[in-house]
Amino acid sequence: MEPRNFDGDADRPRPAGAKQTGRVLVIGPYLRVRAGSADAQSESHVQRDAEARLDEAAGLARAIDLVIADAIVAPISQIRPATYIGKGKVEEIAALIKSLDVELVVMDCALAPIQQRNLEKELHAKVLDRTGLILEIFGRRAKTREGSLQVELAHLNYQRSRLVRSWTHLERQRGGFGFMGGPGETQIEADRRLIQERISKLEGELKKVQATRRLHRAGRQRVPYRVVALVGYTNAGKSTLFNRLTRADVQAADMLFATLDPTLRALNLPHGGKAMLSDTVGFISNLPTQLVAAFRATLEEVLEADVILHVRDISHEDAEAQQSDVDAVLRQLGINPDDSGRIIEVWNKIDRYDAEQREELLNIAARRPEDHPAMLVSAVSGEGVEALLAAIEERLAAKRTTLDLSIDAADGAGISWLHRNSEVLAKELHDGRFDMTVRVDETKRDIVVSRFDAVPRVA
Repeated sequence: MEPRNFDGDADRPRPAGAKQTGRVLVIGPYLRVRAGSADAQSESHVQRDAEARLDEAAGLARAIDLVIADAIVAPISQIRPATYIGKGKVEEIAALIKSLDVELVVMDCALAPIQQRNLEKELHAKVLDRTGLILEIFGRRAKTREGSLQVELAHLNYQRSRLVRSWTHLERQRGGFGFMGGPGETQIEADRRLIQERISKLEGELKKVQATRRLHRAGRQRVPYRVVALVGYTNAGKSTLFNRLTRADVQAADMLFATLDPTLRALNLPHGGKAMLSDTVGFISNLPTQLVAAFRATLEEVLEADVILHVRDISHEDAEAQQSDVDAVLRQLGINPDDSGRIIEVWNKIDRYDAEQREELLNIAARRPEDHPAMLVSAVSGEGVEALLAAIEERLAAKRTTLDLSIDAADGAGISWLHRNSEVLAKELHDGRFDMTVRVDETKRDIVVSRFDAVPRVA
């Protein structure tokens, strides 16, 4: 169903014969940004189209198989402390809910607990905000033990703030000891205590997960495999590109948050070297802070990556706004999105452009600064992938040392060690000795120099 604007016309007639089978109403209560306002003038602010925002919210609802009865934009001039939207719009939405026989309302915003409670009372329907909706999606997508722990932790932190006195059972008090004692623990206090106990337990388990991940990373650091991480807005095509680069079979679907649990696979580089490629959870605008915190164990793969591929759906109408959202999350993680030595921008889905549009896109990419290039690829067709692999190899090589050495051909153990612990770029046999050119990580450089009398290659 096409989203429509909702600005005071709830009583307009619906098309004849329209079947009211939907159960969910998606509301986009977006603030009007006035020209000349601080938001409009901010360089970091990228104005997002209201219809595109609403379409994304409807996509989030469909991602957990909710049936959309209608999706409407409800522009607001200011946020109301009690119900987020004004009283008049609440009444109009309540009438629409009744006419559509809707039981669930999705508000594409972050609601305070009191706002959510008040809206449920006024609308006589269950209300779910953007944070709650994303948490529901994550709850369904988590497959691994680690993913489930992280989702549950985020969910409990969200629920803890929602324990307002919405239901009478939360007002009951459990008796204290003896007849003279004061009132016992209220139900809401008991619920909060139980949630806090569970949160503490989950945090302890996640610390063990983080310790295990550190051991895995330490193991990878003992071999010459560097880590390349994919990041990007959800549904930008990261998993499809991951499959194309590694020939893996990770789930890739035209769906928001199709991939949640992290995956690592070996990546073969053009000159025979290898790296580890990590596919991570997609980012999204207004990503709940508790999710960023809860998924820190997963996102540590990004923090530790030598090269980060920022995959963008360049064909999306809100591509610039999506880039801004991803950059904001990277900053939350302590990563500088402008670090050209570490981040490669990948413009994906160029297969959606015709020849003329693609030529224009190439010209735009060519005008970018040399230290901030954009790699144009199609993860579906494979176009541009070879150039991307070469760029990855070049970035990884910049952090490694190239050495020349000569080794006795009879030294099988030494040759084997070099193949295991370095990237062998050239190897020629002369008079019973192998003249070799190898590329090594900084941690192995001194070992190779002292053991094999290697010397740095002169550029």
